[in-house]
Amino acid sequence: MLEEIRQQPAALERTLASEIRRVERFRRAVEKNRPRLIVLVARGTSDNAALFGRYLLEITTGIPVSLAAPSIATLYEAQVDYRDALVVAISQSGESTDTNFVLERARAQGALTLGITNEAGSTLARIAEHTLLVRAGREKSVAATKTYTGQLLMMYLLAYALGGGVRIDELERVPETVAAALDLQPEIEALSERYRFMENAVVIGRGLNYANAFEFALKMMETCYVVAERFSSADFLHGPIAMVEHGFPVFAFAPPGKTWPSMQGMLTKLRELRAEIVGITDSGNRDVEDCCTRIVRLPKRVKEVLTPISYIVPAQLFAASLAAQKGLDPDRPRTLSKVTRTL
Repeated sequence: MLEEIRQQPAALERTLASEIRRVERFRRAVEKNRPRLIVLVARGTSDNAALFGRYLLEITTGIPVSLAAPSIATLYEAQVDYRDALVVAISQSGESTDTNFVLERARAQGALTLGITNEAGSTLARIAEHTLLVRAGREKSVAATKTYTGQLLMMYLLAYALGGGVRIDELERVPETVAAALDLQPEIEALSERYRFMENAVVIGRGLNYANAFEFALKMMETCYVVAERFSSADFLHGPIAMVEHGFPVFAFAPPGKTWPSMQGMLTKLRELRAEIVGITDSGNRDVEDCCTRIVRLPKRVKEVLTPISYIVPAQLFAASLAAQKGLDPDRPRTLSKVTRTL
C-alpha cells in the first residue's frame, strides 16, 4: 500500500499524458450533443470518486449529476430511462458486475456511455462506447490508493471535456503537489502512533472534499478495522455531534476557501467539547491552528478546486501507518479481495 501511495505522482503524470488525446476526442463528441444529465455508476472506492465527480461536474458545468443505485436495476428490475443522458461507469478492475450491467443497459437505450477503468482489457472497457484509462499500473494492494487519485483526475478531465473551465496546465501541476504531500510521511507516521488503540473515529469534509471524508473513513475501516463514520460538516451538526465527548478523535479536511467558514464554526464547537481534532490543510489556511488539536499541513497552497487529490494523500499515509502501528497488513485486509462482484 505504501509503495503504491508513493507511485501516485508518476501515475498521475502518465495518465494525463497518455489520455489527453482520448479526452479531446470525447470533448468533440459531446460538443455536438451536450448531455442534459450525467449519471455516474460505481462501487466502493470508485463510488467515492463518483461522489467527488458529482460535486465537481455540477460546480464547473452546471449539468445535473445523479449517482446511480445499481440495485434498482439488478434486484428490483426497474426500467430506468437513460436516453439523452451521459452514463459514466467507474471501476478499478472493470469487472464490477452491477456497474457493468447498468452501463450495458444504458448503452442499449441509446445513452452516451463512458467507461473509466485501470484495465484496458476489462469487460467495462468493452461495453462502453468511450473509454478513459487510469494509467496507474497494476494495483496489488486490496486498499485502492493510486487508482482513486487517478479516478479523481479523470473527473477533472471529464469536466474539461464538458466545457467546465478546468485547465490542463493546472492539472499538470497536480503531481508536484502530490509529491510534496508524500514528504509528510515521517510526520504522519509519528502522528499515527498516538492513535494505535483508536477504535472509533469521525471524518468530516465538505463540498469538493466531502468524498475524501468517505474515502479516508473507508481506508481506516478496511485496513485498520476502525469504525469510522463520515459526514459533511453541515450534516454533522444535525445530530451526530451528540456522540462527541472528551478525547473523541475527529479528522477534518480543512482547505481555505468557500467551505472554510462553516468548517471553522464546527471545529470551534468541537474544540469546546474537547474533541481530539486532526486538521488536514495547506499553507493557505492559518486560522486552522485556533481550532484543531493537531495539524497536517501540505507545504504548498493549493487552489481550492484542486485540493482533493493532494489532500487525500496524507489520509492514505495515515491509514497505512496506523495499520502498521496496529500490527495489521493493509495489503490483505481480512475477508476482502481485490475484485468484488455484487448484484
